[in-house]
Amino acid sequence: MSKQQLFEAMTTAEPTFADIAKDIWEHPQLGYSELYASDLQQRTLRDAGFHVTANIGEIKTAFVAECGSGAPIIGILGEFDALPGLSQAVSPTLQPIDEHAPGHGCGHNLLGTAGVEAVIALKAYMDEHNITGTLRYYGCSAEELLSGKTFMARAGVFDDLDIVYTWHPGTFNMTTNLAMQALSSVEFFFHGRTAHAAAAPHLGRSALDAVELTNVGANYLREHVPDGSRIHYQITNGGLAPNVVPDNASVLYFLRGKNRTEVDDLLRRLHLVAEGAAMMTETSVTVEIKAGCYDTLPNMTLNEVMYANAQLLPDIAYTAEEQTFAEVLQQNIEPSVVAGSKASMAQMGFVEAADLAQGFQHIPQMFRMPMPGSSDIGDISWITPMGQIMTTCAPSAVQLHTWQATASFGSSIGMKGMHYAAKIMAGAVLDSFTDSTIIQQAREEFDRNRAGITFKPAIPDDVQPPKPVVS
Repeated sequence: MSKQQLFEAMTTAEPTFADIAKDIWEHPQLGYSELYASDLQQRTLRDAGFHVTANIGEIKTAFVAECGSGAPIIGILGEFDALPGLSQAVSPTLQPIDEHAPGHGCGHNLLGTAGVEAVIALKAYMDEHNITGTLRYYGCSAEELLSGKTFMARAGVFDDLDIVYTWHPGTFNMTTNLAMQALSSVEFFFHGRTAHAAAAPHLGRSALDAVELTNVGANYLREHVPDGSRIHYQITNGGLAPNVVPDNASVLYFLRGKNRTEVDDLLRRLHLVAEGAAMMTETSVTVEIKAGCYDTLPNMTLNEVMYANAQLLPDIAYTAEEQTFAEVLQQNIEPSVVAGSKASMAQMGFVEAADLAQGFQHIPQMFRMPMPGSSDIGDISWITPMGQIMTTCAPSAVQLHTWQATASFGSSIGMKGMHYAAKIMAGAVLDSFTDSTIIQQAREEFDRNRAGITFKPAIPDDVQPPKPVVS
């Protein structure tokens, strides 16, 4: 079986995996509670002959599926969590299926299914041609909470990987040479003393005042942090009534920076601000680290292997109905966003007028340029060399984490991008099994670029993953 025959076999199997992706899209569940998607993927992989180990890192929905034995060990990362409040029909106009319910606005129904699609095709190839080595699929929970892979990494399940591949749904086809930001999520809980706010305010010690003073201090801190850093916050408990001095209040922060060292220092400084707020209000404060992930470390060697495989595949062909869907959907996006998106795509080499981007770009000049946002895949990229691509699963200008994205990722447009990504990953993994120089060069690059930095989980050992919430 040649690589083209592998791709043809995958084309034949596409309806099966489109059904799986749509099934997960129709059953969206939030991070750590993705019981439906996790179970469906595990059953599919077991039926295909994989050995599945569940409950990875004490996460109910995380698992590893494996076939083969010995070296090399190559993995594909998958995800399947949804986002709150993004329920939406496959419609180019706003049409929630269930108001305020979750939806797959980041396309993780596609992300994980493409990985399953790739490894099942690869297993058949390996079995037929007696290719030695170990192939793994990682079913990763709670990427949107930026901590699922961190708990898995803390359990050591990535430590023996030679290399790993992954992808993400997007609005164009491209190797991911950019670097996402490191992040920490931390919540401060203040504890004071309640009192009647009118009759005896002097007896109260307001936990809410401490929250507000923390926020004021954080605002002054913004001037004195490295360029590109971000400080986001949300008051998670502001008390129960305005005429009662609140004895409990809390605030949640996201801290971002270009690398783990910057974020760790920002976390240290914000902790001091919170302690100062507690002193000023005669309250006490406890701190909970919710998440902590690294910036992403791209691997040009592996990205070039993925790019080479993309060149072997024809462009995605779209029907007139899909083109119309894209046009109408873009009418529900701010025109300046659409124009800006298409102009940016033109700068990267795509056709500026295209509503659905075709072709595949690889831009080495973007290597490690900062990209807004964060992901727990960053942790894995500092443990083992990681290759990553994006593919067109939505019309240009569609932003992730929106209803327009949910609509796209449940549509045939999303499915076509998923199959495209699955084939690219399968081809790249096959090359990596059969050409030992790929892994050697990827690891040499990895060792060179990490510059002696050794991954250490940014979530403390005593913090455990949440249990599933069943609605």
